Amino acid sequence: MSFSTARTLAIISTVTAGLLFFGGRLSASRALSLTVPNAEAAEPLASAPSKETAVFAGGCFWGIDAVFRRVKGVSSVSSGYAGGTRVAPDYDQVSSGTTGHTESVQVIFDPSVVTYSQLLQIFFSVHNPTELNRQGPDHGTQYRSAVFYTSDAQKKSVDTYIAQMNRQKTFKDPIVTQVAPIDKFWAAEDYHQNYFAGHTNQPYIVINDAPKVALLKKRFPSLYKEPLG
Repeated sequence: MSFSTARTLAIISTVTAGLLFFGGRLSASRALSLTVPNAEAAEPLASAPSKETAVFAGGCFWGIDAVFRRVKGVSSVSSGYAGGTRVAPDYDQVSSGTTGHTESVQVIFDPSVVTYSQLLQIFFSVHNPTELNRQGPDHGTQYRSAVFYTSDAQKKSVDTYIAQMNRQKTFKDPIVTQVAPIDKFWAAEDYHQNYFAGHTNQPYIVINDAPKVALLKKRFPSLYKEPLG
Protein backbone atom coordinates (compact mmCIF):
# COMPACT_ATOMS: atom_id res chain seq x y z
CA MET A 1 0.00 0.00 0.00
CA SER A 2 1.22 3.47 -0.77
CA PHE A 3 0.08 6.73 0.70
CA SER A 4 0.59 10.25 -0.52
CA THR A 5 2.94 12.53 1.34
CA ALA A 6 -0.03 14.74 2.24
CA ARG A 7 -1.95 11.85 3.83
CA THR A 8 1.14 10.65 5.69
CA LEU A 9 1.65 14.14 7.11
CA ALA A 10 -2.03 14.28 8.06
CA ILE A 11 -1.73 11.02 9.98
CA ILE A 12 1.39 12.27 11.74
CA SER A 13 -0.27 15.57 12.66
CA THR A 14 -3.33 13.69 13.89
CA VAL A 15 -1.21 11.48 16.13
CA THR A 16 0.57 14.53 17.51
CA ALA A 17 -2.71 16.31 18.14
CA GLY A 18 -4.10 13.24 19.83
CA LEU A 19 -1.17 13.13 22.23
CA LEU A 20 -1.45 16.81 23.04
CA PHE A 21 -5.20 17.08 23.48
CA PHE A 22 -7.23 14.97 25.89
CA GLY A 23 -5.05 11.89 25.62
CA GLY A 24 -5.92 11.28 21.99
CA ARG A 25 -9.55 12.39 22.05
CA LEU A 26 -10.16 15.22 19.62
CA SER A 27 -13.36 16.19 17.84
CA ALA A 28 -13.30 15.19 14.20
CA SER A 29 -14.79 18.54 13.26
CA ARG A 30 -16.53 21.50 14.80
CA ALA A 31 -19.51 20.50 12.69
CA LEU A 32 -19.99 17.35 14.77
CA SER A 33 -21.09 19.46 17.74
CA LEU A 34 -23.97 21.00 15.78
CA THR A 35 -27.45 19.67 15.12
CA VAL A 36 -28.28 19.77 11.43
CA PRO A 37 -31.99 20.39 10.71
CA ASN A 38 -34.38 18.15 8.84
CA ALA A 39 -34.92 19.16 5.24
CA GLU A 40 -38.00 21.36 4.93
CA ALA A 41 -39.23 19.64 1.77
CA ALA A 42 -38.49 15.93 1.82
CA GLU A 43 -39.42 13.90 -1.24
CA PRO A 44 -42.31 11.39 -0.86
CA LEU A 45 -41.39 7.73 -0.48
CA ALA A 46 -44.25 6.44 -2.61
CA SER A 47 -42.96 7.87 -5.89
CA ALA A 48 -39.35 6.87 -5.35
CA PRO A 49 -37.54 4.38 -7.62
CA SER A 50 -36.36 1.08 -6.14
CA LYS A 51 -32.69 2.03 -6.37
CA GLU A 52 -30.90 5.37 -6.54
CA THR A 53 -27.28 6.55 -6.60
CA ALA A 54 -25.81 9.41 -4.58
CA VAL A 55 -22.24 10.73 -4.51
CA PHE A 56 -20.83 12.70 -1.57
CA ALA A 57 -17.41 14.18 -0.77
CA GLY A 58 -16.54 15.31 2.74
CA GLY A 59 -12.80 15.10 3.21
CA CYS A 60 -11.01 11.77 3.48
CA PHE A 61 -13.32 9.11 2.11
CA TRP A 62 -12.55 6.59 4.85
CA GLY A 63 -14.91 8.18 7.38
CA ILE A 64 -17.74 9.04 4.98
CA ASP A 65 -17.57 5.48 3.63
CA ALA A 66 -17.84 4.08 7.18
CA VAL A 67 -20.87 6.22 7.96
CA PHE A 68 -22.95 5.30 4.93
CA ARG A 69 -22.17 1.58 5.31
CA ARG A 70 -24.17 1.83 8.53
CA VAL A 71 -27.31 3.45 7.12
CA LYS A 72 -30.47 1.38 6.62
CA GLY A 73 -31.55 1.23 3.01
CA VAL A 74 -27.99 1.54 1.71
CA SER A 75 -26.99 -1.55 -0.27
CA SER A 76 -23.56 -0.53 -1.57
CA VAL A 77 -20.84 2.00 -0.76
CA SER A 78 -17.68 2.60 -2.79
CA SER A 79 -14.82 4.98 -2.07
CA GLY A 80 -13.45 6.76 -5.11
CA TYR A 81 -12.81 9.96 -6.99
CA ALA A 82 -15.20 12.44 -8.63
CA GLY A 83 -15.24 15.94 -10.03
CA GLY A 84 -11.99 15.86 -11.97
CA THR A 85 -10.72 15.71 -15.53
CA ARG A 86 -8.14 12.94 -15.60
CA VAL A 87 -9.31 9.54 -16.88
CA ALA A 88 -8.92 6.64 -14.43
CA PRO A 89 -6.95 8.56 -11.79
CA ASP A 90 -5.10 6.72 -9.06
CA TYR A 91 -4.70 7.74 -5.43
CA ASP A 92 -1.31 9.38 -5.82
CA GLN A 93 -2.49 11.43 -8.79
CA VAL A 94 -5.59 12.64 -6.97
CA SER A 95 -3.56 13.37 -3.84
CA SER A 96 -1.29 15.66 -5.85
CA GLY A 97 -4.23 18.03 -6.21
CA THR A 98 -3.70 18.38 -9.96
CA THR A 99 -6.51 16.22 -11.37
CA GLY A 100 -9.47 18.21 -10.05
CA HIS A 101 -10.95 15.17 -8.30
CA THR A 102 -12.06 15.03 -4.72
CA GLU A 103 -12.16 11.91 -2.53
CA SER A 104 -15.79 10.79 -2.70
CA VAL A 105 -18.15 7.96 -1.87
CA GLN A 106 -20.78 6.47 -4.16
CA VAL A 107 -23.88 5.33 -2.28
CA ILE A 108 -26.50 2.97 -3.73
CA PHE A 109 -29.69 3.18 -1.69
CA ASP A 110 -33.37 2.25 -1.63
CA PRO A 111 -35.33 5.52 -1.34
CA SER A 112 -38.35 3.64 -0.01
CA VAL A 113 -36.26 2.96 3.11
CA VAL A 114 -34.06 6.06 3.36
CA THR A 115 -34.66 9.23 1.37
CA TYR A 116 -32.08 11.36 -0.38
CA SER A 117 -33.00 14.19 2.00
CA GLN A 118 -32.15 11.96 4.95
CA LEU A 119 -28.81 11.08 3.37
CA LEU A 120 -28.12 14.80 2.95
CA GLN A 121 -28.91 15.40 6.61
CA ILE A 122 -26.51 12.64 7.63
CA PHE A 123 -23.80 13.90 5.27
CA PHE A 124 -23.96 17.48 6.55
CA SER A 125 -23.92 16.17 10.14
CA VAL A 126 -20.65 14.23 9.84
CA HIS A 127 -18.36 16.78 8.18
CA ASN A 128 -17.80 20.53 8.24
CA PRO A 129 -19.22 22.05 5.03
CA THR A 130 -17.83 25.50 5.86
CA GLU A 131 -14.18 24.49 5.43
CA LEU A 132 -12.96 25.39 1.93
CA ASN A 133 -10.68 22.84 0.26
CA ARG A 134 -9.89 21.06 3.49
CA GLN A 135 -11.40 18.86 6.17
CA GLY A 136 -9.75 18.50 9.55
CA PRO A 137 -6.05 17.69 9.09
CA ASP A 138 -6.39 17.14 5.33
CA HIS A 139 -5.79 20.11 3.04
CA GLY A 140 -6.25 20.56 -0.71
CA THR A 141 -9.00 20.60 -3.33
CA GLN A 142 -8.99 16.79 -3.24
CA TYR A 143 -10.59 17.06 0.23
CA ARG A 144 -13.24 19.63 -0.63
CA SER A 145 -16.86 19.27 0.42
CA ALA A 146 -19.07 18.38 -2.54
CA VAL A 147 -22.37 16.82 -3.53
CA PHE A 148 -22.46 15.35 -7.02
CA TYR A 149 -26.09 14.97 -8.03
CA THR A 150 -27.35 12.25 -10.37
CA SER A 151 -30.73 13.81 -11.21
CA ASP A 152 -32.51 17.15 -11.35
CA ALA A 153 -34.50 16.10 -8.30
CA GLN A 154 -31.30 15.57 -6.31
CA LYS A 155 -29.99 18.98 -7.39
CA LYS A 156 -33.19 20.64 -6.24
CA SER A 157 -33.01 18.81 -2.90
CA VAL A 158 -29.42 19.76 -2.12
CA ASP A 159 -29.80 23.37 -3.30
CA THR A 160 -32.91 23.78 -1.18
CA TYR A 161 -31.29 22.17 1.87
CA ILE A 162 -28.14 24.29 1.70
CA ALA A 163 -30.25 27.43 1.32
CA GLN A 164 -32.30 26.35 4.34
CA MET A 165 -29.22 25.80 6.51
CA ASN A 166 -27.66 29.11 5.46
CA ARG A 167 -30.94 30.91 6.15
CA GLN A 168 -31.25 29.28 9.57
CA LYS A 169 -27.54 29.91 10.27
CA THR A 170 -27.00 26.27 11.17
CA PHE A 171 -23.27 26.89 10.88
CA LYS A 172 -21.39 29.97 12.01
CA ASP A 173 -19.83 30.40 8.57
CA PRO A 174 -21.39 30.05 5.09
CA ILE A 175 -21.56 26.59 3.53
CA VAL A 176 -18.97 26.19 0.76
CA THR A 177 -20.02 22.74 -0.45
CA GLN A 178 -19.69 22.34 -4.21
CA VAL A 179 -22.88 21.19 -5.94
CA ALA A 180 -22.27 19.73 -9.39
CA PRO A 181 -23.58 17.02 -11.72
CA ILE A 182 -21.72 13.73 -11.57
CA ASP A 183 -19.68 13.15 -14.69
CA LYS A 184 -17.76 10.01 -13.82
CA PHE A 185 -17.11 8.24 -10.54
CA TRP A 186 -13.85 6.32 -10.45
CA ALA A 187 -13.59 3.60 -7.79
CA ALA A 188 -10.51 3.89 -5.60
CA GLU A 189 -7.95 1.15 -5.06
CA ASP A 190 -9.10 -1.95 -3.19
CA TYR A 191 -7.16 -1.10 -0.03
CA HIS A 192 -9.25 2.05 0.43
CA GLN A 193 -12.59 0.21 0.33
CA ASN A 194 -14.15 -0.20 3.79
CA TYR A 195 -10.84 1.03 5.21
CA PHE A 196 -12.39 1.85 8.58
CA ALA A 197 -13.24 -1.79 9.32
CA GLY A 198 -9.64 -2.98 9.23
CA HIS A 199 -8.04 0.02 10.93
CA THR A 200 -10.27 0.88 13.88
CA ASN A 201 -7.25 1.40 16.18
CA GLN A 202 -5.31 3.66 13.81
CA PRO A 203 -4.98 7.10 15.46
CA TYR A 204 -6.25 8.92 12.35
CA ILE A 205 -9.39 6.75 12.36
CA VAL A 206 -9.89 7.00 16.13
CA ILE A 207 -9.67 10.79 16.16
CA ASN A 208 -11.22 11.79 12.84
CA ASP A 209 -13.59 9.03 11.73
CA ALA A 210 -14.82 7.04 14.74
CA PRO A 211 -16.67 10.13 16.08
CA LYS A 212 -18.60 10.34 12.80
CA VAL A 213 -19.82 6.77 13.16
CA ALA A 214 -20.69 7.36 16.82
CA LEU A 215 -22.64 10.48 15.85
CA LEU A 216 -24.64 8.56 13.25
CA LYS A 217 -25.64 5.97 15.83
CA LYS A 218 -26.55 8.63 18.41
CA ARG A 219 -28.46 11.10 16.23
CA PHE A 220 -30.01 8.74 13.71
CA PRO A 221 -30.80 5.57 15.71
CA SER A 222 -33.77 4.64 13.52
CA LEU A 223 -31.52 4.64 10.44
CA TYR A 224 -28.51 2.91 12.00
CA LYS A 225 -27.66 -0.69 11.14
CA GLU A 226 -24.69 -3.00 11.47
CA PRO A 227 -22.18 -2.14 8.72
CA LEU A 228 -22.01 -3.59 5.25
CA GLY A 229 -19.03 -5.89 4.75
